[in-house]
Amino acid sequence: MDNRAEVREFLTSRRAKITPERAGLPSGSRRRVPGLRRSEVAALADLSVEYYSKLERGNLAGASPAVLEALARALKLDDAERAHLLNLAHAADGSDALVRPRRRSPQWKAHRSLQWVLDAVTTGPAFVRNGRMDLLATNQLARAFYDDVYATPHNQANLARFNFLDPASRRFYPDWDQAADVAVSILRTEAGRNPHDKGLHDLVGELSTRSDAFRTRWGAHDVRHHGTGTKRFHHHAVGDLTLAYEGLEMAAEPGLTLTVYTAEPASPSEEGLRLLASWAATREAADTTDPSPAN
Repeated sequence: MDNRAEVREFLTSRRAKITPERAGLPSGSRRRVPGLRRSEVAALADLSVEYYSKLERGNLAGASPAVLEALARALKLDDAERAHLLNLAHAADGSDALVRPRRRSPQWKAHRSLQWVLDAVTTGPAFVRNGRMDLLATNQLARAFYDDVYATPHNQANLARFNFLDPASRRFYPDWDQAADVAVSILRTEAGRNPHDKGLHDLVGELSTRSDAFRTRWGAHDVRHHGTGTKRFHHHAVGDLTLAYEGLEMAAEPGLTLTVYTAEPASPSEEGLRLLASWAATREAADTTDPSPAN
């Protein structure tokens, strides 16, 4: 796969973020570009300027693990950025198919035992998503929690599409900019890990065309591991919620993540989740007992 443009933009964006002071170099004067010069990165990585320039032009094919690690150290990449660099190198070598199974079709459905696991979580939203941020399986509380996402058919149960194209996301995410940053970094990480995903390419193209906020963030080439933390939400039925989350990579389903949201015990958010569960159960009961109109 020809991913030279992706490699070039990632490396140049990381180089621009490293100040001479952070790299332990004299700042000097008359710098014409932000961050480090190519020659400085080459010196820090113990590479020739010519070889580093070749890498930064996008030619990662054939770069050894030692070179990639030296490059990661020189650019002070974090764990997510280092993993992204390695994924880009695998794709450049054409070896990504050897190290990672291809993602199955978008029609993937949760097997019965996985759905049982999700349904066993009764006090918090639990759901499975892929790297494109499609909601693939949920428990009852997650279905109610993401009611705004499901309410609009064009969202297609996709959290990134909801984030950038649905006005309701501005209410649902009180910290909208943070949620937007996270969504793009997850998609960018997936693009490096799974470069052949046509569904992802189509999604990125759609969002880039329709959202300036997405297009700007996509161009930043930021990546991240999204495993644990705390987020704020505003649900239209129960109000404000502050929830902790844990994202678990599924060993039996590479590329999928099981996420569970929970609230601090005895907090207003825990009460909010109880209200959400009651609201969801009441609505489900109404849907079950309401007969279809006679023809």
